[in-house]
Amino acid sequence: MGFLNKMERKFGKYAISNLTFWLLGAWLTGFIIQLTMPEVQLLLTLEPAYILKGQVWRIVSWLLLPPSVNMVFLIFFFACYYFIGISIERAMGAFRYNVYLFSGILCSILGAFLLYGGYYAATGGVSITVIGYFFRTEYITMSLFMVFAVIYPNVEFRLYFLIPVKAKWMGILDAVWMGYMFLQSNLPGRVAIFSSLLNFLIFFFSTRDYNRVSPKEVRRRQVYRQQVRRPSQVAKHKCAICGRTEEDGAELEFRFCSKCEGNYEYCQDHLFTHQHKKRG
Repeated sequence: MGFLNKMERKFGKYAISNLTFWLLGAWLTGFIIQLTMPEVQLLLTLEPAYILKGQVWRIVSWLLLPPSVNMVFLIFFFACYYFIGISIERAMGAFRYNVYLFSGILCSILGAFLLYGGYYAATGGVSITVIGYFFRTEYITMSLFMVFAVIYPNVEFRLYFLIPVKAKWMGILDAVWMGYMFLQSNLPGRVAIFSSLLNFLIFFFSTRDYNRVSPKEVRRRQVYRQQVRRPSQVAKHKCAICGRTEEDGAELEFRFCSKCEGNYEYCQDHLFTHQHKKRG
């Protein structure tokens, strides 16, 4: 986090504000392409083999391919993720939100190239051109929602517009679903899932307070709880002259003086020998 602080001080002025708006704009463009020119989608996928042959636009054009969303819920989808995005940006700051989102995209690109390189080496130089299908923007939406659930765990969403569910439970459900998909997928699918969510894993584990589970901290909390459970030993009586209390001896007796103006209490040794207190 110290490294990010230094980077933010140096490059924070270059951060893109309201980045979610531009991301959703790219997906809206992708929806239009799906409806009007579906064949063009084949030219947009993240396919390292074609990128190395000169189709360099694929490094970023795959971001135009939107998540799989029913057109009936399209407006709800955009409204929901715009709220999620601006909430995360408000909590992190524009620079850190930029870093989080772009690092997830970069990890996906690196994952695709590493996977392609592994296949290329394993097949003795045979070019593989079916990798881009696995690297999709659905994983970007999941990484955004899960980090939102970490930052705002108690925000409620209406499931099917009726059932109130807190973000933390939906985030846990997303994590379980991603784990199931990871186990059920083949190697390309697993690489795509892991690389796409690597930014979330880094964020999650780097923001945990591991000091709270250290043996020293656990012992400190145990001692504190024991001290809180002990009844407080507060003296009920105190001599205004010598300062002795009932804790100084069970034989001591204390009385208030009726001639002193104020609440002055004395032990038996000073009850009749003290000088009476007068106001003014």
